[in-house]
Amino acid sequence: MTTVDLRTPAELADAERWTAHNYHPLPVVVAEAEGTWVTDVDGRRYLDFLAGYSALNFGHRHPGLIAAAHAQLDRVTLTSRAFVHDQFAAFCHGLAELCGKDLVLPMNTGAEAVETAIKVARKWGYRVKGVADERAEIIVAADNFHGRTTTIVSFSTDPDARADFGPYTPGFVVVPYGDLAALRAAINPNTVAVLMEPIQGEAGVLVPPAGFLAGVRELCTENNVLMIADEIQSGLGRTGKTFAIEHEGVVPDMYVLGKALGGGIVPVSAVAADRAVLGVLRPGEHGSTFGGNPLACAVGTAVVRLLETGEFQERSARLGARLHEGLTALIGKGVVAVRGRGLWAGVDIDPLLMTGRQACERLTERGVLAKDTHGSTIRLAPPLVVTEEELDHALAQLAAVVRG
Repeated sequence: MTTVDLRTPAELADAERWTAHNYHPLPVVVAEAEGTWVTDVDGRRYLDFLAGYSALNFGHRHPGLIAAAHAQLDRVTLTSRAFVHDQFAAFCHGLAELCGKDLVLPMNTGAEAVETAIKVARKWGYRVKGVADERAEIIVAADNFHGRTTTIVSFSTDPDARADFGPYTPGFVVVPYGDLAALRAAINPNTVAVLMEPIQGEAGVLVPPAGFLAGVRELCTENNVLMIADEIQSGLGRTGKTFAIEHEGVVPDMYVLGKALGGGIVPVSAVAADRAVLGVLRPGEHGSTFGGNPLACAVGTAVVRLLETGEFQERSARLGARLHEGLTALIGKGVVAVRGRGLWAGVDIDPLLMTGRQACERLTERGVLAKDTHGSTIRLAPPLVVTEEELDHALAQLAAVVRG
């Protein structure tokens, strides 16, 4: 195929012409995908080591998930929450048991789930804890990423996410991630919740110091404050356990879930908590036309069943050890540092060699897709169905890139 025959340049130019520039995608136009591989419009295949920011934990077009979607497409896809459909209870029941919680509130996107958690925490603060009206505060961590709604960017510390989107929503206090002393000092009688990612993904897959999450749990319990774990990226098998917070044996008051919950097929998110927390909501106070729709619930139920076997958590732990061993071997050879758990890694490229964007572009040329963040850091998050051979191949391509 000659350069003239390639479809990619024209497709990229058309996308650039007709879409708002809120993303800076790599120069790949995907046409097909299966498992860990995607194929572009010109027939070139790539290993997907981003997995939709963990939305594709089970790979592209997982047969069981596709089958569940196909079956539901032939029956009913949307009712709104004005009615109950026959997939709803099974999904909520299964997810509640997976989380060890009483209740589930399904939504669509991760940001919607975070907004739901914020509203529930505030209402719980007023109705249960007894905080004075309009005084509720939620503590969050610096360098967080919880979404891009106006309320969420109000407590972002990333200038790109926050600048020029004010006026900002009040009621949030930012403390350094991993700093228990700062968290302890920030808690006051108006504090209703602490909202944090057990591992900060967008910040570069930052793992908190050992004991930090257990310390957060202790402080929340002591001060009658809800602990909310944003497991949208870190949860559902990504780190070698169902939830990343389990690595410290911690159970939060509320889980915020998304991405992989939709199996890479439809947007599905949810908040899971006990009745004493989620039970504060009454009809009309919160909702979503598409939240908990039949198609989403059918796929979500299939996702829960995959996780109930423990197979994907075990694969992530076992293959994650192989991934991190290979990445650690590159430290001092073009790589400055490596962080992460399971099949999730933040890799700091030597900034004297190249930026993270340049590293991802060079990986793309070698048939591996990854994504940069914050300067010279790249993120690796292959689907949990990745094989040892595919891992080794991707590691070899990264080694070739950083060694020049």
